Amino acid sequence: MSILSLILALALEQLRPISNRNPVYLLFVRIANQMARNLNAGEYRNGVYAWLLAVIPLLLGAVGGYVLLAELGFVAAMLWNVLVLYLLMGFRQFSYAFTGISKALQRNDLDGARQMLADWTGQSTSELSEPEIARLTIEQGVIDSHRYVFGTIFWFVALSWFAGPAGAVLYRAASLLQQKWGGHGDAFGRFADTAMDVLDFIPVRLAAVSFAIVGNFEDAVYCWREQAAQWMDQDYGILLASAAGALGVRLGEALHQDHTVKFRPELGVGAQASTDDLVSAVALVWRAAILWLAVILLFSIAQWLS
Repeated sequence: MSILSLILALALEQLRPISNRNPVYLLFVRIANQMARNLNAGEYRNGVYAWLLAVIPLLLGAVGGYVLLAELGFVAAMLWNVLVLYLLMGFRQFSYAFTGISKALQRNDLDGARQMLADWTGQSTSELSEPEIARLTIEQGVIDSHRYVFGTIFWFVALSWFAGPAGAVLYRAASLLQQKWGGHGDAFGRFADTAMDVLDFIPVRLAAVSFAIVGNFEDAVYCWREQAAQWMDQDYGILLASAAGALGVRLGEALHQDHTVKFRPELGVGAQASTDDLVSAVALVWRAAILWLAVILLFSIAQWLS
C-alpha cells in the first residue's frame, strides 16, 4: 500500500499542484503562532507541552482516519493515505519559487529574482549578485526537497504498516514547529529543535547517499566527509555538501546581506553555482526521488513474496 500511495500522491500533485500556502498549512501555522504567544513562559517544559499539544491531536486524527477507513477496505485506507500525502509532500510545494527564480534569472530580471527569493527564504536579498542568488536558491531548494519529499517519505514508510499516514504527519508538523519555534536559542524552542534533529538523523543521511548515487559519487562523498561539519546546522550541512559534490558546483561561501558580507563555509567542488545549475539541481532531486521509490518498490515486492 505504501508504494501505491506514494506514486498516486506524487502523480496527483503533478496533475493538480497544491501550494504550501494551502488552508491546511495556514491554519496549522496560525495555531502554532498562537500557542507560542500563549504558552511560552520562557521555560523548556513549556515548549515540550506545547509541542505535544500541537502534534498529538494530528497524529490521533491521522491514525483514527486510517483505522476507520481500513474497516471499509484496502482502497478506502489507501485513498486516505493519498489525501494526507497530497497535502503534506511533493515537489510543487517548494518548486513554485524555485522555477520562478530560475525564469527571472534567465530574463536577467535580478530584482524579480531577489524579491521571490526573499519571499521564499525570509532573508535579505536586495544586495545579492546573480551567482549569490543561484547559490542560495539551490541551497533552499535542496533543504525544502528534504522537508517536503525525502523526510516525509521516510517517516510515512517507516510507520505506514500500522499507523497509515501518521509518520508523514509527524514529520511535517515537527518541521513546521521547528521553523516557527526553533533556531532562536531560547528555552521554549529547544525541544522543537531536538525533536527535528532526532527525526532527521536517518533520512538526512539517506538523502545525502541518494544524491551521491545519482550524481557524482566520489565528489559527493568527499564533500560530505570534509565539509559538512563546518556548516552551521550539521544535518543541513550533510545535505548541502553531498548535493554540491554530486552537482559539481560550489555552494555556501560569502553573501552580501544587510550592508555587510556574511562569510559562510564553502561547500562543494568545481565552478561557482550559476543560473544553469538550477535545472541540474531539480534534476538531481528528481533522480534521487525516483531512486527512493524504486527501493521502496523492491522492499514492497519482497514483503509480498515472503
